Amino acid sequence: MNLDDKEKEHLINLIKNGQKLPKDYIYKLFADEEDVFLFWNGRKEDITNVALPFHAIEHIDEPRKEADAKQMSMFETDYRGRQIEGWTNKLIWGDNKLILSSLANGALREEIEKAGGLKLIYIDPPFAVGADFGFNIEIGGETAEKKQSVIEEIAYRDTWGKGISSYLSMMYERLKLMYNLLHTEGSIYVHIDPKLAYYLRLMLDDIFGSSNNVSEIAWKRINAKGNVQRKYGSVHETILFYSKSSSFIWNQPYRQLGDEYVEEMYRYKEEQTGRMYRLSDLSAPSSRASVGQLYVWKGKKLPSSRCWVYAADKMQQLEDDGRIVYSKTGYPQYKRYLDENLGEKVSDWWEDINIAAGNEIVGYPTQKPEALLERIIKASSNEGDLIADFFCGSGTTAAVAEKLGRKWITTDLGRFSIHTARKRLIGVQREMKANGKDFRAFEVLNLGKYERQFFINDLTEGTAAAKNQEEVYVNLILEAYKAKRTEGVSLLQGYRAGRFVHVGPLDVPVTQSRLEAIYDVCKTNLYTQVDVLGFEFEMGLAPFFVQELKERGVNVNLKYIPKEVFDERAVKKGQVRFFDVAFLNAKPHVKGQTLRIELTDFVTHYTQDDIEDLQHTMKKGSKVVIDDGQIWKIEKDANDIITRTLLTNNWHDWIDYWAIDFDYHSKKEVIKVKNTEGVVEEQWTGNYLFENEWQSFRTKKNPIIEFTSVEHTYTAKKTYKVMVKVVDILGIDTSKLIDIVL
Repeated sequence: MNLDDKEKEHLINLIKNGQKLPKDYIYKLFADEEDVFLFWNGRKEDITNVALPFHAIEHIDEPRKEADAKQMSMFETDYRGRQIEGWTNKLIWGDNKLILSSLANGALREEIEKAGGLKLIYIDPPFAVGADFGFNIEIGGETAEKKQSVIEEIAYRDTWGKGISSYLSMMYERLKLMYNLLHTEGSIYVHIDPKLAYYLRLMLDDIFGSSNNVSEIAWKRINAKGNVQRKYGSVHETILFYSKSSSFIWNQPYRQLGDEYVEEMYRYKEEQTGRMYRLSDLSAPSSRASVGQLYVWKGKKLPSSRCWVYAADKMQQLEDDGRIVYSKTGYPQYKRYLDENLGEKVSDWWEDINIAAGNEIVGYPTQKPEALLERIIKASSNEGDLIADFFCGSGTTAAVAEKLGRKWITTDLGRFSIHTARKRLIGVQREMKANGKDFRAFEVLNLGKYERQFFINDLTEGTAAAKNQEEVYVNLILEAYKAKRTEGVSLLQGYRAGRFVHVGPLDVPVTQSRLEAIYDVCKTNLYTQVDVLGFEFEMGLAPFFVQELKERGVNVNLKYIPKEVFDERAVKKGQVRFFDVAFLNAKPHVKGQTLRIELTDFVTHYTQDDIEDLQHTMKKGSKVVIDDGQIWKIEKDANDIITRTLLTNNWHDWIDYWAIDFDYHSKKEVIKVKNTEGVVEEQWTGNYLFENEWQSFRTKKNPIIEFTSVEHTYTAKKTYKVMVKVVDILGIDTSKLIDIVL
């Protein structure tokens, strides 16, 4: 501590009086620790170390079973693309802080190590002030905007709203977790806006060490963006490249040269052979080798800036092979022939990769081109290595990794991001299968009920409420739903706008038997209106049962509880929106031991906008809105005459993706957890894993979707549980379970 007695006394008095400390005191307190100390308001050294189990939502081993597909045993090793053993790729939905902590500290860490360890991380975290992660929906020739979820808005936009210190705190903890997870031979690429690059560079120096700062890459996009009338056009973004140690994976990338450039570079010709060649300084394959040393060859000292150190036998071999040419001053140079041209070594200025375009475009903001990821993945990983992207976006990293034969993990907070990536990755599987190439299975995961329990534990830890978490949970949900607490009525904990409210359980679905119990309470007390809130609903629940309760005298509305309820900021701002459970209908067509599934109806009451409010506040023009399961185009002319046009003419318009598991109860969902001794154990959750055996979905290239599946043939006559899963154009999942008796 670099303080004299007078300064210490002054410091103590400031603290006693609750006054702010001058900044120079902060640096004096830490003066003995390091030359440069990176400090910002809110910096904390502690990181999350929770280890939550992962819940499996979906498993995709084959991109799609067709009617004429060859039926093969799962033990046949020549079934291309079928993964029998080994690593399964992972697409994970949730907060990447909890995901990273659970990967680093939980049972999956062992699986990662068995896969060779995490060798490469690429992240493209949001860095724009006011970043918006909404997306556009094309329907009826019009464009509707699906606004970002509150949880995305709070996680990103509100983080920015609190200034750079809040953003740095968010990134610091996540980068430290990534460092923990990364293999010693691994590297990380952080894609960032140049305006933030110097902040992130200092942070990465702090975590990875300044000696492991390999490169700062400038990627020149094809076009400038923003208002360039009063400044230079912004045409590049920054990618910071750090290694975890000096022995990192490196495969020198080359870029192909144009014909004119090649002709200029290869200007020498051998008289005897006529082969064109060029001369260059000797260079070692590793950018880390021999920096600052001198090389002595044939009695002449050569500076390391021109010649990397080689063993004498290596130099002699090169000379014997006719690969060494001496300059007039005696420096050895390497001869490279035109017919063995690898191209030009890629520098840290990338101007040969354009922004994503054409068939690559999947309609997701901030999408990066595949060529960019291909260069990074090839340079800093080898075939079979495991790589990760913890800000998934549209899934570009995972898509390119799959094509290049790498294993992958990718995660995102946004539901629509996960849905976009799932469709894209199935598309990659289909493409690779069609070309006879192997591909890996992938699974869609989240932290599910374990994440919810963590949030409740976090809210109550160290308080008197910890002994009664159920009360804390119910009060939290009611506050978010803007309902008043009621007492003395079993199962009905709240009341809002003339309707009673039931808060479903934290960790299990709302079942039909629970609805029957709620109905009995309502009939006994002569109540006729009730909202049932739940995180999950039993898959057997269907519109006809809710309709039956209504006909029996109790109007029941089922509403999903969103994850935003666990964010105090969202609750206090009144931003949490509960949305009605959607329903789907599917008709089975059974013939002998074959089954086809026909999708026959889909009902949603999703509401994003209030049409009545909008009509009063909007100015002349038009706007597309989503209200009560319908999408409308609202137009107002110069005379304030309002016209409504319904764009969703058919329930078909709502379907973006659907998939089938023809034998849902064939595979139990088993999670891996560490016991108190740190030993990994397997536990059945009581649920089953959705095996995605057939699917149809819309893409920008092909917006047509099928509503009847191909025939599936069963090998035995018995009762099967068939799961049908629909994802609507907003990215929201709805499922239905069907009993099939053969």
